[in-house]
Amino acid sequence: MSLATYNERGNLAPLIAEIRKYAPNVDMLVVDDNSPDGTGRLADELAAADPRIRVIHRPGKLGLGTATLAAMRYAIDNGYDYLQNMDADFSHPPRFLPGILAGMANHDVMIGSRYVKGGGTENWPLARLVISRTLNTLVRFLFRMPVLDASGAFRCYRVSKLKVAHLERTLSRGYSFQQEVLFRCHLVGSRLGEYPIIFENRREGKSKVNQKEAVRSIAMILWIGVNHFFGLEDYKAR
Repeated sequence: MSLATYNERGNLAPLIAEIRKYAPNVDMLVVDDNSPDGTGRLADELAAADPRIRVIHRPGKLGLGTATLAAMRYAIDNGYDYLQNMDADFSHPPRFLPGILAGMANHDVMIGSRYVKGGGTENWPLARLVISRTLNTLVRFLFRMPVLDASGAFRCYRVSKLKVAHLERTLSRGYSFQQEVLFRCHLVGSRLGEYPIIFENRREGKSKVNQKEAVRSIAMILWIGVNHFFGLEDYKAR
C-alpha cells in the first residue's frame, strides 16, 4: 500500500486506521515530500509503533508522479506481489479496497473507477466532471485502452508487470502520470479491470490541484497519445 503525502498530517493517522479495517494485513509505504506541516514526522512516529509501516522522506515537493514511481521501485526491489496505490486525503475511501484487491485474481491492474456502473463522484462541479470525462474519452481513443477511468490514482498493480513496463522511460511527472503508467502497463499485456468507487472530497487540508500543471499534463497526454495513435513513436520499443 503506497500513500504519497504532502501536508496531510490531519488525514494520515485516521486514514491508516481505516485502511487497517478493510485490509488488515497490508504493509504500508508513506512517501513524504518534506511536508511543512510535519506529516513526515508523524509518519515516522506511526512507523515506530507499527513495523508494517515504512517511510520514504524526499527533500521537497517533487510531485505525485515521482512519488508513485518511488513506491513502484520500492515494491519491485522488495519482492512484493501487488502494489495498491491511493491518495492520502480520504478522496479514495478505504471501504472499496476489498473489491479492488479481489479483482486482482483475474487482472494485472485494477482501477478504482468513477465511471463504470456504480461509480461516481461526490459534490464535483459540472465543469470538473465534464473536463474529466472528456479527457478520459480522449485517452481511451488515442491510447486505445479499454477503460473508462484512466486518470484516477486509486489502483492496484501486479508488480511483475511493473517490472517490465519500462517505468524508467516515463515522461510524465504531474497529473498525466496516471494515464501514462497505465498505458505502459497496457503495452506489456496487462489485463486491465475496473471496480466502481465513489470519489469523495478530502476531509482535511487544501486541494493541491494546480491549473498550470493540469494544462501541462493535458499537453503531455496529447503528445504521447497522438504519437502513439499515428505510429510516430514505437512505445513498445522505448
